[in-house]
Amino acid sequence: MSATTSLHFVTLLGSLRKASFNAAVARALPDLAPEGVMVSPLGSIRDFPHYDADEQDKGFPAPVLQMAEQIAAADGLIIVTPEYNYSVPGTLKNAIDWLSRLSPQPLAGKPVAIQTASPGMIGGARAQYHLRQSLVFLDAFVLNRPEVMIGQCAQKINPDTLELTDAGTREFLTRQMGALAVLARKLRS
Repeated sequence: MSATTSLHFVTLLGSLRKASFNAAVARALPDLAPEGVMVSPLGSIRDFPHYDADEQDKGFPAPVLQMAEQIAAADGLIIVTPEYNYSVPGTLKNAIDWLSRLSPQPLAGKPVAIQTASPGMIGGARAQYHLRQSLVFLDAFVLNRPEVMIGQCAQKINPDTLELTDAGTREFLTRQMGALAVLARKLRS
């Protein structure tokens, strides 16, 4: 795959809040994508029931199957999530648990970038490290660098419009997506 081949990335949002800083970051990504990269959102993980093997035995819920198909068809996945209690939100873990049960596994061999935003100083770093553990089990290719951990995000996102306004952060997100594009093209060649 050449450097000019266009790529399609999808975003998985780990937050359910309407006024989520992480949702603001995810919404900014299509406009920040480097040349040759298109970014579109996946459906909401709000639509996933609590994982239960008994429910799985009845069949996979339609929102799980739809998201799995979109991830499998994409050239890469970007997970944008807050940090809850030094880890990922339970709703995101639940979605990963559902997706992990599918065969073929939609995340196996998939290039993945992680982005976190937090009002705190370290920007969700602990959530990223927990999320990486789950992604390793799923055989995803998690981008190592650059890591995007947006600390003090309340100063970088307009609270009224929920728009990511910080130029340095916007540029850094573009660089990370560029690195994900390099990884995606390398894995497909």
